[in-house]
Amino acid sequence: MAITLTQTAAKRIVDFLLNRGSGVGVRLSVQTTGCSGLGYNMEFVDTINDDDNVFEDRGVKVVVDTKSLIYLDGTQVDFVKEGLNEGFEFNNPNAKAECGCGESFTV
Repeated sequence: MAITLTQTAAKRIVDFLLNRGSGVGVRLSVQTTGCSGLGYNMEFVDTINDDDNVFEDRGVKVVVDTKSLIYLDGTQVDFVKEGLNEGFEFNNPNAKAECGCGESFTV
């Protein structure tokens, strides 16, 4: 089981954490949302819970709760820029389909 980051995503997360001035990493989770059923959620982590799964890649801690891990196992997080738009992109091998806008997925 693993969650990985591209070099670009890791650099962007480190920059965010440095600008924020605190935090031990990022939490990646899923929530029920969108037209396909599940959506990605990414937020800063200040404390790690006992039941969290922690993956460290390229010097960044990615924290995932056990419930979300079954949907996210094997996911690679990237940071992409396309024209004026930029953001994190999730390459999830468990996703069977995504909605047209890319905001949600189904397994």
